Amino acid sequence: MTTEGRFRLASRMAVLGIGANVLLAVVKGIVGVWAGSRALIADAVNSATDVVGSLAVWIGLRMARQPPDEDHPYGHGKAEPVAAIIVSVLVLVVGIEIARSSVTALFRPMDAPGVAAAIVAAATVVLKEALYRITLRFGRRLNSHALLANALDHRSDALASSAVLLGVGGAIAGERLGLPQLAHLDPVAGLVVALFVLRTAYRMLNEAVHNTIDHVLHAEDAQELVEAVKRVPGVLRVDELLAREHGHYVVVDVKIAVDGRLTVEEGHEIAKAVKARLVEEFAHVRDALVHVNPFPRKCSDFEGERARDDRNTAGDHAANSNVYTTPSISYNESGPIKE
Repeated sequence: MTTEGRFRLASRMAVLGIGANVLLAVVKGIVGVWAGSRALIADAVNSATDVVGSLAVWIGLRMARQPPDEDHPYGHGKAEPVAAIIVSVLVLVVGIEIARSSVTALFRPMDAPGVAAAIVAAATVVLKEALYRITLRFGRRLNSHALLANALDHRSDALASSAVLLGVGGAIAGERLGLPQLAHLDPVAGLVVALFVLRTAYRMLNEAVHNTIDHVLHAEDAQELVEAVKRVPGVLRVDELLAREHGHYVVVDVKIAVDGRLTVEEGHEIAKAVKARLVEEFAHVRDALVHVNPFPRKCSDFEGERARDDRNTAGDHAANSNVYTTPSISYNESGPIKE
């Protein structure tokens, strides 16, 4: 898939998440207030934060789409994990606030919420689980950290709404069974929602920070790149290959060994072929910096070649000048020694 097609599809997924979260935030907020469900109101606040998070994802995708420039020669791929960090922090703040309000409500008199709250919670579970599966599939397909973070957020919402459904349903059942104490299951469900949200926020933030800091592909993941470089004519050995991740793509630093007798221009042509092979063969490789080393040989090999070159040079001079040369003599303290 081309870079343009990738960003177009990822942006559509982000817009889908924004639309769904706006709808859920409005519906859950209205029904939560009308039905008197603290858990559903907390879930509405969670959805409202998701709207901001989805907007951050969308903005991050658009920024990552920009081509390299003078200040960002390796591109803007890290805008995606930065967007994922923003989403994570927002989710973390919401989780703390939901936990605080739920704990406070546990020590106050409570009435059971209306049945409408349970219906909305059940519908939210179904919708959010569907969004999770769709976003996860496309996030993996596009290798988008922002979409994968958004998918985890959808799953967290589905689990949180499941807790809301159980809490609200239990409170309603308690009222009908003459057990008013069960009305506190509603704020208990809100507290469970907070725990789910905080857990997801931690996972998202940990992954986003990891992706933002420079790190390279593991050896097993980079092995296919190494094998591709080895197949380039003129490459005698791959001394080192590091593939640095920049969001959804990588920038490769590779050191190759070539025949040391080649000219600078010939070595440069091999380096160009290596870069072309990496960029053209692997869609996730944005750029490659190739360093050329002379292939190491044994000292005896170099001495033998040097001696042959010296003899050839001496023979050439003799032929050109029509003068016969005599073996050179070197001296030391014990007298003359013939070579």
